[in-house]
Amino acid sequence: MDSLSVTNNEFLRQFETKVGNSLACIEYAEQERKIFLTKLCIPDPIQNKEFEEQFISTVLEIIEERNLRVVPTSPKIAGFVRRNKRYKSLLPVGIKL
Repeated sequence: MDSLSVTNNEFLRQFETKVGNSLACIEYAEQERKIFLTKLCIPDPIQNKEFEEQFISTVLEIIEERNLRVVPTSPKIAGFVRRNKRYKSLLPVGIKL
């Protein structure tokens, strides 16, 4: 799969990517150098495991570049971080998944 073009829509507080006519997004709340990933929205036409994992990992890399800590409150995103140990370093001290 090609790399995704993900934008940070600060007004709506979500990371988003467009695939065809569908818009996938990860909603977030930001406070004190932490970003809470609260909701993963992927429309049915583009819903598949490969796309979901690529989208989450792209968003986590953007967050890593911004030197923020991640608190995944969305069950799907928390599960992804649990399965992909390389992203565990993004969790704040004391947060276990």
